[in-house]
Amino acid sequence: MKTKPKKIDQFKLVPGRIIAGKYEVIGLLGRGWEGEVYKIREVRTDITRAAKLFYPQRNVNDKTSIFYARKLHRLQPCSMMIQYSSAETLTFSRQPITALISEYIEGIPLSSYIQQQPGKRLAPFPAVHFLYALAKGMEELHQLKEYHGDLHSSNVIVQRVGLNFDLKLLDMFHWYGTAKENIEEDTVKMIRIFHEVLGGQRTYAKHPAVIKSICCGLKRSLILKKFRNASALRAYLESFSWN
Repeated sequence: MKTKPKKIDQFKLVPGRIIAGKYEVIGLLGRGWEGEVYKIREVRTDITRAAKLFYPQRNVNDKTSIFYARKLHRLQPCSMMIQYSSAETLTFSRQPITALISEYIEGIPLSSYIQQQPGKRLAPFPAVHFLYALAKGMEELHQLKEYHGDLHSSNVIVQRVGLNFDLKLLDMFHWYGTAKENIEEDTVKMIRIFHEVLGGQRTYAKHPAVIKSICCGLKRSLILKKFRNASALRAYLESFSWN
């Protein structure tokens, strides 16, 4: 009979702690429903990486971590996805904890980036450039019949902004549904993120009609009628007229 895993709500790993016998904790990067992500240093090589530690009650029989690792492996060709390295086991509170090791991504969450902008929003023109970069990256996933499943402004990392936005995606989630349904959900969430970076409802009325035509009033049915997936959104942004 398998023992029910002990519930852990926080790991609170301190800088300098060695985990899995070979990684030094540098600091906490983020915390979510499934676990915590730490910036770490591989002691032997001095290479900086990231480690996602799963709360045992959210990863019974390693089901969640295996799903996540396999999906990251399948999505290695996708430019916006982080590159998975390996799975490790460490002991915490006398029980085994799974940690997935991946590349460390430099940059800041989109939510924080927006807060740093004048008026805490992007103007329409750079916002469209942002959406185009996001749609191009998501298109690579959708063409593989894959999806992200947890798109929001804290899971989009802004690495560099110039003529284009260089973006990376963190986390993912497995929703029980068809690939088509999950791809549609990704598409709706891209438009909602676009609306958010523009300033949300407080600025929406002042935007030009061309912006509102992309947002579709945030109505799911209208968004999906116009953009069935990231490819359709990307194609629309390449061809629409800016009046």
